[in-house]
Amino acid sequence: MKVVAFNGSARRDGNTAILIRQVFTELENNGIETDMVQLARKDIRGCIVCYKCFANQDRRCSVKNDAVNECIEKMLEADGIILASPTYFADVTTEMKALIDRSGMVAKANGDMLRRKVGAAVVAVRRGGAIHTFDTLNHFFFISQMIVPGSSYWNVGMGMEPGEVEKDQEGMTTMKVLGENMAWLLKKVAGT
Repeated sequence: MKVVAFNGSARRDGNTAILIRQVFTELENNGIETDMVQLARKDIRGCIVCYKCFANQDRRCSVKNDAVNECIEKMLEADGIILASPTYFADVTTEMKALIDRSGMVAKANGDMLRRKVGAAVVAVRRGGAIHTFDTLNHFFFISQMIVPGSSYWNVGMGMEPGEVEKDQEGMTTMKVLGENMAWLLKKVAGT
């Protein structure tokens, strides 16, 4: 089994990556392979609404000059997907939103190709707006007919400067429990 996480932060190894790694620790402890894709410095643009993905039905976005198809390929190869974003003006980053819009459109155009994969949202926040960010990420999973595990609290870690999120004990515990629950669910879905 494999889980791929997409870190939507402009900081490659900042608080969002730290939260992802906390989830990964529990997944790896359960024998699940992990892979983190950092969207920072990747060229990703929004959907141009050409609808060619519906005509082509090749599991790819027709815009081929950026990183989205590489991300879609990783989603298809994985059993579980983590979408992670810091909170920017009470929502996800523009890179994460572009990934959601384009991969979501391709998934719909190809018979809900992400259906029944396990999905989890992870949010880093300085103070406010995290629940809206959390909702945005989860909406992608729900419209894609994915299965979403819960945790001991909303999947949010608080911190501003890189590394500060590690001081948020409740947030770090929430990520640990999320990893445990995601591993359990992946095994149940796989029938093991």
